[in-house]
Amino acid sequence: MKKTVKKQRTGFWFFFKQITLGVLDAAIVVFIGLTLVFCWMYYSVTPAASQLATRKIDQTSIIYDRSGQHVLYELHGEENRKIVAHDEIPEMMRNATIATEDANFYYHPGVDPLAIARALKVNFQNNGIRQGGSTITQQLARSAFLTKDRTLKRKVLEAVFAFKIERHYSKQEILDQYLNEVPYGANTYGVETATQTYFGKSAEDLTLDEAAFLAALPKAPSYYSPYNTHHDAITARQKAILGRMGELKFASKDEVRNALAVDTLSKIKPNTQAIIAPHFVFYVLEQLEAKYGKEFLQTGGLKIHTTLDYAMQKIGEEAVTVGAQKNIARGATNAALVAVDPKTGEILTMVGSKDYFDPTIDGQVNIATSQRQPGSSFKPFAYAHAFELGYQPETMILDAQTNFGPDGSGRSYIPRNYDGKFHGLLPMRSTLAMSLNVPAVKVLYLASIDGTLDLAHRMGITTLNDRKRYGLSLVLGGGEVKLLDMASAFSVFATEGLRNPLVSVLSLSDHNGKIYQQEQLSPQRIMDVQVARKINSILSDNVARTPIFGARSPLILADRVVAAKTGTTSEFRDAWTVGYTPSLAVGVWAGNNNNYPMKAGADGVFVAAPIWHDYMTKVLTGEPVETFIAYDTYQQKDSKMADVGPAANVKVKVTYYNNKTGKFISEAKARKTDPKKIDKKIEYIQIDAGNSKAMANGNAVSMALPNSNDPMYQNWINVNKGAQN
Repeated sequence: MKKTVKKQRTGFWFFFKQITLGVLDAAIVVFIGLTLVFCWMYYSVTPAASQLATRKIDQTSIIYDRSGQHVLYELHGEENRKIVAHDEIPEMMRNATIATEDANFYYHPGVDPLAIARALKVNFQNNGIRQGGSTITQQLARSAFLTKDRTLKRKVLEAVFAFKIERHYSKQEILDQYLNEVPYGANTYGVETATQTYFGKSAEDLTLDEAAFLAALPKAPSYYSPYNTHHDAITARQKAILGRMGELKFASKDEVRNALAVDTLSKIKPNTQAIIAPHFVFYVLEQLEAKYGKEFLQTGGLKIHTTLDYAMQKIGEEAVTVGAQKNIARGATNAALVAVDPKTGEILTMVGSKDYFDPTIDGQVNIATSQRQPGSSFKPFAYAHAFELGYQPETMILDAQTNFGPDGSGRSYIPRNYDGKFHGLLPMRSTLAMSLNVPAVKVLYLASIDGTLDLAHRMGITTLNDRKRYGLSLVLGGGEVKLLDMASAFSVFATEGLRNPLVSVLSLSDHNGKIYQQEQLSPQRIMDVQVARKINSILSDNVARTPIFGARSPLILADRVVAAKTGTTSEFRDAWTVGYTPSLAVGVWAGNNNNYPMKAGADGVFVAAPIWHDYMTKVLTGEPVETFIAYDTYQQKDSKMADVGPAANVKVKVTYYNNKTGKFISEAKARKTDPKKIDKKIEYIQIDAGNSKAMANGNAVSMALPNSNDPMYQNWINVNKGAQN
């Protein structure tokens, strides 16, 4: 028995020993292999570290208009960089950079395993690349000699060359090289040029808050540029860096506290570099940076041909400048305009404000991509969806005072029309053309909020995603949209239901002539042709809109048919006009960037439409005249209109009164009496659909209504007063 146990123990330890020796042997082989690979890469694959100081820096990238004849912007390489000596870079700038980019810079040999581990953990938790683990030395190695591809090979080479750089240069030399090369946005490379550009002084004179501000920029130079609109983001990043500097003992608590109290953005100098269409340029840069990365754009020597039409841009800028100046009398200090080719989705004009360089109106804010309430210019989406459900421009709907029940505040929602009147039974065509509010709310109720939002999103609206926020006031502009999105969405009407996604870049090539193909998206049909034609017919019907807008409003052009819709938000904070031909969709906004109300009466037709009219008249001069194709008119089969959505048969009862005595008078006498002395009461009395006698006798009509089981049904049918005045 004892011998058996001894044999078992001997067998166990024998196998354990063999496995251990095998693992050790394998580890030695792997170690030797990795060492050989490292040595091979170190001595044969990667360039000599001495080349870091003598290499040729990448070329400038240039952004052009669509013709290639006009330079909109230059992203300078070496031409906009000034190399400064070690003593000219303040220690606080080094510390701010280390605090945000590489806290262990002075302690690692070029690669920081802890930083890599942290990055791997964050990326794993987020199922994607959210954080990098590259040290300052690795970033310098990548910028100097390696490609921008995110591959394992490049990362390995980056690490190997970082070791080589660390052996050849001191930490201070590496940091100096980095600070003299890194991009800081607005075409500035290196800390000296950045300091001169943003603060108008030398780098050696930087203060702590300024150093932290500059250190925040290299992560995303276009996004964080103080000349862009993401001021909250750059300020938050700057404060985080200052806090990190305090944690690392790079600055005292008092120094950090004092720096946090400084408004660094107020120190920024105006951008004096030549730039054409700045709002559009920064829009393009953000689009490309998201796709290709900042390094590729900043140092690739690229030729970027955009969709911008230079001549149209200049016309748009002039129209906005002149129109905005006229609007000052109405309390509006700013305006914006965008133009899109419906057939391609190409952005032809983008004027984000009347003056990009005017800080008094927040001119750097791009209203074209900002979220503002659209007022009644949102109504066509609800009507279009109603037409998708079977309603027709000829469907009758009642414009009368209506209680739609409690809104989000608990109060009853009883909307009123702009003119303060109610207009009785009208076809949907008239209610949209006249932009009547009460019928529009009814149309949204019938079409549904979700269905309308689904259609708006398919057409190109990228906002309005928190559906719980929106009630029936959505159709009157109760949610925020972007001017660029609105022009793009209205383009779907222009193309009779085809959606062409927005395009801002035509081609992109590097200094070697290599062309980077932009993704070409095919048009998608997202709306029936007949639905689009119905909207086109209504929005281009000047006769139908005349009762409210007059016969000679700025919504018409002398030589061609155009479709247009205005919008005005509550308290006159935003004024809109969005209009189009089959080949051009244009959106205009007017108001104040700070959301301050304009003067009463500053409607879209008065402050936005004239700018739209001026632009359309000039850019369409000499262009072929295009018309909208008529829709297939609905043939009413019977008075119930069963094929055009839920409807009820009602009889209109009109009673006349003397407005002084309150006494009833006959219809015949009312016709002979001065209308100013007459009051009339209109009632809509439901008729049983099977009562053919009642249908035959009197003025029975069909009216769009909710289902009879719907609680809203009685609110709509029981109208005792205010139906028309």
